[in-house]
Amino acid sequence: MAKSKSNNFTHDFGWALKMLKQGKRVQRLNWVFGTCITYQKGYPEGISCNKQTAEAWGISEGSEFKLKPYLQMRISNGSYLMWTPSVDDCLSNDWAVVE
Repeated sequence: MAKSKSNNFTHDFGWALKMLKQGKRVQRLNWVFGTCITYQKGYPEGISCNKQTAEAWGISEGSEFKLKPYLQMRISNGSYLMWTPSVDDCLSNDWAVVE
């Protein structure tokens, strides 16, 4: 699991977003061990739509599916989800890069 590169949890979300766009993973001070965020570039040119996505959107499996960039979170149990920061995340100064 990821751990902080340093004990320097003093950065704001603007800094964290800059680090994400440089390919680094970030986390907040009080998040459960292993929880972190990464930047996903998406699929702006499109990918082949899988069955689950096709059913959810009512489109044909294999159709071109374009996906804009997004933030993704890995949670402590090893699962992943798309992530949107809360107001608290955006206004906090306790972000750090993880290894």
